[in-house]
Amino acid sequence: MEERADWIVVVDDDITNLKLAGGILSEAGMRVSAMNSGKALLDFIAKGNRPDLILLDVLMPETDGYETFRRLREMEGSERQTPVIFLTADEDRSAESQGLSMGAMDFIRKPLEPEVLIIRARHVVELTKLQNDLAAEVAKKTGENEQLFIQLVLALTDAVDAKDTYTNGHSRRVALYSRRIAERYGYSPEALNDIYMIALLHDVGKIGVPDEIINKTSRLTDEEFAQIKTHPVRGAQILENIRNNPKLAMGAKWHHERYGGGGYPDGLVGDAIPEEARIIAVADAYDAMTSNRSYREVMPQEQVREQIEKGKGTQFDPAFADIMLQMIDEDTAYDMREKD
Repeated sequence: MEERADWIVVVDDDITNLKLAGGILSEAGMRVSAMNSGKALLDFIAKGNRPDLILLDVLMPETDGYETFRRLREMEGSERQTPVIFLTADEDRSAESQGLSMGAMDFIRKPLEPEVLIIRARHVVELTKLQNDLAAEVAKKTGENEQLFIQLVLALTDAVDAKDTYTNGHSRRVALYSRRIAERYGYSPEALNDIYMIALLHDVGKIGVPDEIINKTSRLTDEEFAQIKTHPVRGAQILENIRNNPKLAMGAKWHHERYGGGGYPDGLVGDAIPEEARIIAVADAYDAMTSNRSYREVMPQEQVREQIEKGKGTQFDPAFADIMLQMIDEDTAYDMREKD
């Protein structure tokens, strides 16, 4: 397959300069498009054209090079920006500083020297291609690492849930409900991914609680309940070792705090409880009531709703409790629960 020629757009209101630059670059094997104004360039880019390089004259009537460059960047956004080299006959070095500070890749002075023009154009095109290739490779590796991390987290949460004979997919459901609450509250896509991961790991500390206590069908003794209450701190201690994502420990440590006080392990109140933990607290309580447990079966939906309503302002942040109540009211078939 034949390699595609580098595509250069030259913008200059002087027809002589356009012909000169076009001839030099074409003889060097490059594809050239010539335009005589900034407006023509912007219209060209607006149609979806993406050249490899733009050579842009600074001094042009109506819209000068600097203003054209500014509008170009507004059109392109930050995803993929076309590299720009300014062309100028101005000997004032402040003009060069201004262009470079705006984000231009280089400055070439007129009259144009063929060898200088070719070398600098090729250099910028090759550098930009290398940067794009590197960014693509980093994005690929980042995606691969994220997928591996997610798979490890899911394996870990499934192992935690497997300790309880009567729960199936508890952590995944809590993560799903937490994400839905956060989405309705207005979280960004990135923040939604964060709370999903935080919620997946909220019960990881139960790894350190004996199975016979987790699966006990009769009332727990004070000593046994004290062991259950250690799982938030245990979970936080485990997750604090993941130093590149310190938020992961929040849900594990504080999802049993109560909005009105009296929760554990730290007895935090109101907004002192991290927001993510307040969301997970509602989702966790909802799933506990809508799942089979060692001591009871799934609760009727109306009874679940009553408990969420009753807990507003005491156990739950009222804002997140209201969102959960809205979700319950929309779930007329009572599908939002553990399935047999």
